[in-house]
Amino acid sequence: MDIAIVGLGVIGGTFAKAIRHHDNSHRIMAIDTNHEALKLAEEQGFIDYGETMNETILQQADLVIFALYPEVMKHYVRTHQDDFKAGAIITDTTGVKRMVIASMADVIPEQVDFIFGHPMAGREKRGFEYADASVFEGANYVITPTEDNDPDNIEWFKAFLSDLGFKRVTMTDADTHDEMIAHTSQLTHAIAVALINSDDRSHETIRFIGDSYRDLTRIANMNEKLWPELFMNNKDHLITYIERFEEAFKELKTAIQEDDAHKMEQIFKESTARRIKLQESDLRIR
Repeated sequence: MDIAIVGLGVIGGTFAKAIRHHDNSHRIMAIDTNHEALKLAEEQGFIDYGETMNETILQQADLVIFALYPEVMKHYVRTHQDDFKAGAIITDTTGVKRMVIASMADVIPEQVDFIFGHPMAGREKRGFEYADASVFEGANYVITPTEDNDPDNIEWFKAFLSDLGFKRVTMTDADTHDEMIAHTSQLTHAIAVALINSDDRSHETIRFIGDSYRDLTRIANMNEKLWPELFMNNKDHLITYIERFEEAFKELKTAIQEDDAHKMEQIFKESTARRIKLQESDLRIR
């Protein structure tokens, strides 16, 4: 199979490395404006061929994986509508779905099947050099099908993802995806940003941090161009979960202010029970 990856950054690069690692029979091509990234990927054997602008790749690809920002992807598809191979499967990796699917409706070429998806794995770093195929191992993948998708293509794509190491491929609608992502991904990133930005810069914080601070702030290393777009395209769900977090945080704050040890014990027992249940469910599904 001929596979094209458009955008050879950390996510696109991870796909290239995972595909090469799990099935060396595929021909992997890539399109990226960064000539050095293409050169490095080719030298390391993760792609067979690359172009900084599409000349021949889209015309050959049976599967096209877009690893671009939502608006950039929309523009790219619009300007290359006639270049896609008839019968090709196209997919994306964007972290929001409702706005993306709605905005793409009038630009998807008739000759392709666009399956919208979201790998729940990645790195906070940017660039091909930080791509790591191991992050897909055991990870979640969410597909948000539309009425235009061919069921046989969906089943093929699910099997393809499983072959790359994903252990749970979930099918859901775009609104459910965006609501859940608001809580499990976007809110956690917002909390990490607020936590590290609330630090008193006059302190030598590095001398006092432990694993908990490192773990909580790891994802505060944000792509400042991408995340505002994701937040704004999902702001209704995100604001709802920020407000729910504020309520829970206020409840804990009040208990601390009032020296209410009993209330804090209740809060901690509930959080412990929820975390254990989450872990048990994770192990059971695995």
